[in-house]
Amino acid sequence: MEYSHKLIINNVNRFIDLTELEKQKYISLLTEIKVKKKAYLIQAGEITKYEYFITKGCLKVYTLDDDGAPHISMFAVEDCWTGDMASFITKQPSRYFIKATEDSELLGISRANYELLFQEIPKFEKFYRILYQRSLISYIRRSNHSISLTAEERYIVFKKKYPKIVNRITQKDLAGYIGITPEFMSKIISKVNRM
Repeated sequence: MEYSHKLIINNVNRFIDLTELEKQKYISLLTEIKVKKKAYLIQAGEITKYEYFITKGCLKVYTLDDDGAPHISMFAVEDCWTGDMASFITKQPSRYFIKATEDSELLGISRANYELLFQEIPKFEKFYRILYQRSLISYIRRSNHSISLTAEERYIVFKKKYPKIVNRITQKDLAGYIGITPEFMSKIISKVNRM
């Protein structure tokens, strides 16, 4: 089994146990996708065709405000899932852009294969339920942090929670995630690094 397949199977096995046949069936339903640095995986207005699992690289998920400023909702790296769940499930246009910040490799499951997976291996409904619950919890925590923590506190939380990501993204993207200007981000980083 190649590395990318081992990585996704290990991710799934955290929540459900699969037989060898089930592993092979699941892998057969996945599509390999490569995205070059600075290329879009999804753009706002498109309908999301896949749920994505990252096997290599880093991507950012964001929206643009009326002034064209990006508001980054997440970074996704190896062993993470990404996409626009609402667009994928409802078949409505996405509000999000997903852009590679590094050359990236992903495994995607299409809507048709997602439905087929549930029919053929029903325990995957449990896996995706857990995945979506964890995603919702993360979203709620992030929303609470954005209204209850200072920008400096949000940066410290991000740095502690994602130590491997902080050095892989630009200061400008980090500012877009924290919700401040790049100049203010620079001041916060300097201050925190002196602590």
